[in-house]
Amino acid sequence: MSDHILVEQPSDQGGAVQVIRFNRPDKKNAITQDMYATMVEALQSGDADNNVRVHVFLGTAECFTSGNDLQDFLSYAITGRMSEGHVGQFLKQLAMAKKPMIAGVDGLAIGIGTTMQLHCDLTFASPRSQFRTPFVDLGLVPEAGSSLLGPAIMGHQRAFALLAAGTGFSAKEACEAGLVYKVVSVEDLEQQTMAAAADIAAKPPQAIQIARDLLRSGERDAVLQRIEKETALFSERLTSPEARAAFEAFMARKK
Repeated sequence: MSDHILVEQPSDQGGAVQVIRFNRPDKKNAITQDMYATMVEALQSGDADNNVRVHVFLGTAECFTSGNDLQDFLSYAITGRMSEGHVGQFLKQLAMAKKPMIAGVDGLAIGIGTTMQLHCDLTFASPRSQFRTPFVDLGLVPEAGSSLLGPAIMGHQRAFALLAAGTGFSAKEACEAGLVYKVVSVEDLEQQTMAAAADIAAKPPQAIQIARDLLRSGERDAVLQRIEKETALFSERLTSPEARAAFEAFMARKK
Protein backbone atom coordinates (compact mmCIF):
# COMPACT_ATOMS: atom_id res chain seq x y z
CA MET A 1 0.00 0.00 0.00
CA SER A 2 1.33 3.44 -0.92
CA ASP A 3 1.37 6.20 1.72
CA HIS A 4 0.81 8.58 -1.19
CA ILE A 5 -2.76 7.28 -1.47
CA LEU A 6 -4.82 7.45 1.70
CA VAL A 7 -7.80 5.09 1.86
CA GLU A 8 -10.29 5.44 4.67
CA GLN A 9 -13.92 4.85 5.56
CA PRO A 10 -14.85 7.77 7.84
CA SER A 11 -16.59 6.62 11.00
CA ASP A 12 -19.13 9.44 10.81
CA GLN A 13 -20.39 7.85 7.59
CA GLY A 14 -20.64 4.42 9.19
CA GLY A 15 -18.08 3.04 6.76
CA ALA A 16 -20.50 3.44 3.85
CA VAL A 17 -18.25 5.95 2.07
CA GLN A 18 -14.74 4.97 1.02
CA VAL A 19 -12.41 7.92 0.49
CA ILE A 20 -9.42 7.51 -1.84
CA ARG A 21 -7.17 10.56 -1.47
CA PHE A 22 -4.12 11.59 -3.50
CA ASN A 23 -1.51 12.51 -0.89
CA ARG A 24 1.75 13.48 -2.54
CA PRO A 25 1.48 17.29 -2.47
CA ASP A 26 5.25 17.89 -2.75
CA LYS A 27 5.04 16.32 -6.24
CA LYS A 28 1.64 17.81 -7.10
CA ASN A 29 0.10 14.40 -6.43
CA ALA A 30 1.83 12.90 -9.48
CA ILE A 31 0.83 9.24 -9.67
CA THR A 32 3.35 6.39 -9.46
CA GLN A 33 2.87 2.70 -10.17
CA ASP A 34 2.53 2.00 -6.43
CA MET A 35 -0.19 4.64 -6.17
CA TYR A 36 -2.11 3.10 -9.06
CA ALA A 37 -1.81 -0.32 -7.41
CA THR A 38 -3.23 1.04 -4.16
CA MET A 39 -6.20 2.62 -5.95
CA VAL A 40 -6.94 -0.59 -7.86
CA GLU A 41 -6.95 -2.53 -4.61
CA ALA A 42 -9.16 0.07 -2.93
CA LEU A 43 -11.75 0.05 -5.72
CA GLN A 44 -11.82 -3.75 -5.85
CA SER A 45 -12.08 -4.20 -2.09
CA GLY A 46 -14.69 -1.44 -1.80
CA ASP A 47 -16.81 -3.00 -4.52
CA ALA A 48 -16.59 -6.37 -2.72
CA ASP A 49 -17.49 -4.88 0.69
CA ASN A 50 -21.27 -4.77 1.18
CA ASN A 51 -20.83 -2.03 3.76
CA VAL A 52 -19.23 0.36 1.24
CA ARG A 53 -21.81 2.15 -0.90
CA VAL A 54 -19.81 4.96 -2.56
CA HIS A 55 -16.20 5.68 -3.62
CA VAL A 56 -14.94 9.26 -3.22
CA PHE A 57 -11.77 10.63 -4.83
CA LEU A 58 -10.10 13.67 -3.24
CA GLY A 59 -6.74 15.41 -3.51
CA THR A 60 -4.94 18.02 -1.45
CA ALA A 61 -5.19 21.81 -1.35
CA GLU A 62 -4.86 23.29 -4.86
CA CYS A 63 -4.07 19.94 -6.45
CA PHE A 64 -6.24 16.95 -7.28
CA THR A 65 -3.46 15.31 -9.33
CA SER A 66 -0.99 16.47 -11.96
CA GLY A 67 -1.28 13.10 -13.69
CA ASN A 68 1.40 10.47 -14.17
CA ASP A 69 4.78 10.80 -12.53
CA LEU A 70 6.58 10.95 -15.88
CA GLN A 71 9.87 9.39 -14.86
CA ASP A 72 8.14 6.52 -13.06
CA PHE A 73 5.66 6.15 -15.91
CA LEU A 74 8.21 6.15 -18.73
CA SER A 75 10.48 3.64 -17.02
CA TYR A 76 7.57 1.20 -17.06
CA ALA A 77 5.51 2.17 -20.10
CA ILE A 78 8.42 1.92 -22.51
CA THR A 79 8.30 -1.89 -22.02
CA GLY A 80 5.10 -1.90 -24.08
CA ARG A 81 3.16 -3.81 -21.41
CA MET A 82 0.94 -0.99 -20.20
CA SER A 83 -2.30 -2.95 -20.28
CA GLU A 84 -0.84 -5.55 -17.90
CA GLY A 85 0.51 -3.07 -15.37
CA HIS A 86 -1.05 -1.00 -12.62
CA VAL A 87 -1.90 1.93 -14.92
CA GLY A 88 -3.86 -0.30 -17.29
CA GLN A 89 -5.52 -2.09 -14.38
CA PHE A 90 -6.64 1.22 -12.88
CA LEU A 91 -8.12 2.46 -16.16
CA LYS A 92 -10.10 -0.76 -16.52
CA GLN A 93 -11.17 -0.67 -12.88
CA LEU A 94 -12.65 2.78 -13.39
CA ALA A 95 -14.79 1.36 -16.18
CA MET A 96 -15.72 -1.76 -14.19
CA ALA A 97 -16.53 -0.09 -10.85
CA LYS A 98 -19.83 -1.39 -9.51
CA LYS A 99 -20.55 1.39 -7.06
CA PRO A 100 -21.02 5.13 -7.59
CA MET A 101 -17.85 7.23 -7.80
CA ILE A 102 -17.72 10.87 -6.74
CA ALA A 103 -14.79 13.28 -7.02
CA GLY A 104 -13.98 16.55 -5.27
CA VAL A 105 -11.46 18.46 -7.40
CA ASP A 106 -9.50 21.45 -6.11
CA GLY A 107 -6.79 22.89 -8.35
CA LEU A 108 -4.85 20.87 -10.91
CA ALA A 109 -6.51 17.91 -12.62
CA ILE A 110 -4.11 16.95 -15.39
CA GLY A 111 -4.16 13.90 -17.70
CA ILE A 112 -5.80 11.05 -15.84
CA GLY A 113 -6.93 13.62 -13.28
CA THR A 114 -9.23 14.93 -16.02
CA THR A 115 -10.15 11.75 -17.87
CA MET A 116 -11.17 9.87 -14.72
CA GLN A 117 -13.95 12.45 -14.26
CA LEU A 118 -15.62 10.91 -17.32
CA HIS A 119 -16.08 7.77 -15.23
CA CYS A 120 -17.28 9.55 -12.09
CA ASP A 121 -20.99 9.88 -11.46
CA LEU A 122 -20.65 13.27 -9.77
CA THR A 123 -17.70 15.67 -9.79
CA PHE A 124 -17.59 18.76 -7.60
CA ALA A 125 -14.88 21.32 -8.39
CA SER A 126 -13.59 24.50 -6.80
CA PRO A 127 -13.42 27.68 -8.94
CA ARG A 128 -9.61 27.45 -9.07
CA SER A 129 -9.66 23.98 -10.62
CA GLN A 130 -8.01 23.41 -14.00
CA PHE A 131 -8.67 20.47 -16.30
CA ARG A 132 -6.09 19.69 -18.97
CA THR A 133 -4.88 16.70 -21.01
CA PRO A 134 -1.45 17.20 -22.64
CA PHE A 135 -1.48 13.83 -24.45
CA VAL A 136 -1.03 15.10 -28.01
CA ASP A 137 1.51 17.72 -26.88
CA LEU A 138 3.64 14.78 -25.71
CA GLY A 139 3.15 12.91 -28.97
CA LEU A 140 0.63 10.53 -27.36
CA VAL A 141 -3.11 9.83 -27.59
CA PRO A 142 -6.09 10.07 -25.18
CA GLU A 143 -6.60 7.29 -22.61
CA ALA A 144 -9.07 5.89 -20.05
CA GLY A 145 -11.75 5.49 -22.71
CA SER A 146 -11.88 9.28 -23.04
CA SER A 147 -11.92 9.13 -26.85
CA LEU A 148 -15.30 7.38 -26.57
CA LEU A 149 -16.75 8.97 -23.42
CA GLY A 150 -15.56 12.52 -24.14
CA PRO A 151 -17.56 13.13 -27.34
CA ALA A 152 -20.60 11.34 -25.85
CA ILE A 153 -20.60 13.62 -22.81
CA MET A 154 -19.27 16.89 -24.21
CA GLY A 155 -19.91 16.75 -27.94
CA HIS A 156 -17.20 16.50 -30.59
CA GLN A 157 -15.88 20.05 -30.53
CA ARG A 158 -15.42 20.34 -26.79
CA ALA A 159 -13.94 16.84 -26.66
CA PHE A 160 -11.54 17.72 -29.46
CA ALA A 161 -10.52 20.92 -27.69
CA LEU A 162 -9.83 19.13 -24.41
CA LEU A 163 -8.42 15.81 -25.61
CA ALA A 164 -6.71 16.61 -28.91
CA ALA A 165 -5.94 20.33 -28.98
CA GLY A 166 -4.93 20.23 -25.31
CA THR A 167 -7.02 23.27 -24.43
CA GLY A 168 -7.37 23.66 -20.68
CA PHE A 169 -10.84 24.00 -19.18
CA SER A 170 -11.62 26.14 -16.18
CA ALA A 171 -14.02 24.74 -13.58
CA LYS A 172 -16.83 26.78 -15.15
CA GLU A 173 -16.01 25.55 -18.65
CA ALA A 174 -15.76 21.96 -17.43
CA CYS A 175 -19.17 22.30 -15.78
CA GLU A 176 -20.70 23.72 -18.96
CA ALA A 177 -19.19 20.81 -20.90
CA GLY A 178 -20.69 18.20 -18.56
CA LEU A 179 -17.34 17.06 -17.18
CA VAL A 180 -18.20 18.57 -13.77
CA TYR A 181 -21.53 18.42 -11.93
CA LYS A 182 -21.20 21.53 -9.76
CA VAL A 183 -18.68 24.29 -8.97
CA VAL A 184 -18.54 25.12 -5.25
CA SER A 185 -16.29 27.28 -3.10
CA VAL A 186 -12.91 25.99 -1.94
CA GLU A 187 -14.15 26.10 1.64
CA ASP A 188 -17.26 24.03 0.86
CA LEU A 189 -15.74 21.56 -1.61
CA GLU A 190 -15.03 18.57 0.60
CA GLN A 191 -18.12 19.11 2.75
CA GLN A 192 -20.43 19.14 -0.27
CA THR A 193 -18.64 16.21 -1.88
CA MET A 194 -18.97 14.12 1.26
CA ALA A 195 -22.58 15.22 1.79
CA ALA A 196 -23.46 14.04 -1.72
CA ALA A 197 -21.69 10.73 -1.03
CA ALA A 198 -23.60 10.30 2.24
CA ASP A 199 -26.90 11.03 0.51
CA ILE A 200 -26.23 8.40 -2.16
CA ALA A 201 -24.95 5.91 0.44
CA ALA A 202 -28.25 6.25 2.32
CA LYS A 203 -30.31 5.15 -0.68
CA PRO A 204 -31.33 1.51 -1.34
CA PRO A 205 -28.05 0.05 -2.65
CA GLN A 206 -29.48 -2.35 -5.23
CA ALA A 207 -31.77 0.31 -6.67
CA ILE A 208 -28.95 2.86 -6.98
CA GLN A 209 -26.72 0.28 -8.68
CA ILE A 210 -29.44 -0.66 -11.16
CA ALA A 211 -30.17 3.01 -11.86
CA ARG A 212 -26.48 3.69 -12.41
CA ASP A 213 -26.17 0.75 -14.80
CA LEU A 214 -29.25 1.90 -16.74
CA LEU A 215 -27.84 5.42 -17.09
CA ARG A 216 -24.63 3.98 -18.48
CA SER A 217 -26.71 2.06 -21.03
CA GLY A 218 -24.52 -1.00 -21.12
CA GLU A 219 -21.47 1.04 -22.16
CA ARG A 220 -19.00 -0.92 -20.03
CA ASP A 221 -17.93 -3.40 -22.72
CA ALA A 222 -17.55 -0.66 -25.31
CA VAL A 223 -15.47 1.46 -22.93
CA LEU A 224 -13.22 -1.48 -22.03
CA GLN A 225 -12.68 -2.19 -25.72
CA ARG A 226 -11.82 1.45 -26.34
CA ILE A 227 -9.38 1.45 -23.40
CA GLU A 228 -7.63 -1.57 -24.94
CA LYS A 229 -7.40 0.19 -28.31
CA GLU A 230 -6.16 3.45 -26.76
CA THR A 231 -3.58 1.59 -24.67
CA ALA A 232 -2.18 -0.21 -27.70
CA LEU A 233 -1.88 3.07 -29.61
CA PHE A 234 -0.47 4.82 -26.53
CA SER A 235 2.24 2.18 -26.17
CA GLU A 236 3.05 2.38 -29.87
CA ARG A 237 3.30 6.17 -29.72
CA LEU A 238 5.66 6.05 -26.74
CA THR A 239 8.38 4.54 -28.92
CA SER A 240 7.87 6.99 -31.78
CA PRO A 241 10.50 9.65 -32.62
CA GLU A 242 7.77 12.28 -32.30
CA ALA A 243 6.97 11.33 -28.71
CA ARG A 244 10.63 10.96 -27.80
CA ALA A 245 11.36 14.49 -29.02
CA ALA A 246 8.32 15.87 -27.17
CA PHE A 247 9.32 14.20 -23.90
CA GLU A 248 12.92 15.38 -24.20
CA ALA A 249 11.72 18.94 -24.76
CA PHE A 250 9.34 18.69 -21.81
CA MET A 251 11.99 17.32 -19.45
CA ALA A 252 14.44 20.00 -20.57
CA ARG A 253 11.89 22.70 -19.73
CA LYS A 254 11.38 21.18 -16.26
CA LYS A 255 15.12 21.31 -15.61
